[in-house]
Amino acid sequence: MSPRRPRPRPDWVLALEQGEGPGLFGPGSAVWAVNGAMPTMIAGVRALLMQTLHAGAMAGVHDHSRYREDPMGRLDNTVRWVLTTSFGDRAAAAGAARWVTGVHGRITGTYEDAAGSERPYSAQDPRLLLWVHDAFTDAFLGTHAIWGGPIPGGPDAYVREWAESGRLLGVPNPPESVAELRAQLDGFASELKPDARVREAVGFLRAVRLPGEAGLVYPLLFAGAVASLRPEIRRLLGLRRPWWPAITANRLLMRGLESYLGSVSPSERAARARLDRSQADRLP
Repeated sequence: MSPRRPRPRPDWVLALEQGEGPGLFGPGSAVWAVNGAMPTMIAGVRALLMQTLHAGAMAGVHDHSRYREDPMGRLDNTVRWVLTTSFGDRAAAAGAARWVTGVHGRITGTYEDAAGSERPYSAQDPRLLLWVHDAFTDAFLGTHAIWGGPIPGGPDAYVREWAESGRLLGVPNPPESVAELRAQLDGFASELKPDARVREAVGFLRAVRLPGEAGLVYPLLFAGAVASLRPEIRRLLGLRRPWWPAITANRLLMRGLESYLGSVSPSERAARARLDRSQADRLP
């Protein structure tokens, strides 16, 4: 089957064609291989599920996010940041980081931690930034291991490269290997708190209704995200592994979407167009 003619791209994707140079990563990088692949659709759901378990991070979402009223808006903002950081030039990546940091600066409050103590929180708190970064990295790497292809340099290369995105946001000591990522995640175990807010968020993510074709495939993506989680995380979230073969079903979905839409993402196409133009401009 030949790839389907691409739909009109959002303005921010078109903007990835502007600027100079390969950006933070570039062709042949582990980040391009992972963040431009189909399994990121499942990774996003998995990351959101996992992030709910830290009461500080969940408090910020509960108190300040409009995810219930506008789930697509929050999703679009997250996708835009990930792909601009991955495929934009360095100026675009830095601009995306400044935007996120500006939003984070307004997110403050208090929450009850896993030990029952009242604590202040800020979205710029180094510990919370590290948790969110690690949850994202774990989700993108974990889903790619199941449904994706080879990673140039292997999983360690992805963790090491994606650490640069964390540094732009002020993440302290982001992991640079799979072993460091696992050790950091294990270090958060005593801070995780499954409570009513977690149950509410998980229930919302399970039943969220998305428009159009996204709504048709979302239940399958959610099931894949749940199946891909480590058993101890599923238990904390109050979820069970689907009884049906969600891993296999999503593998078929990924293959079908790749045949239907093509194997190169719109963001990568835009980045390659930027590189081609930059090279042409340097010719005598």
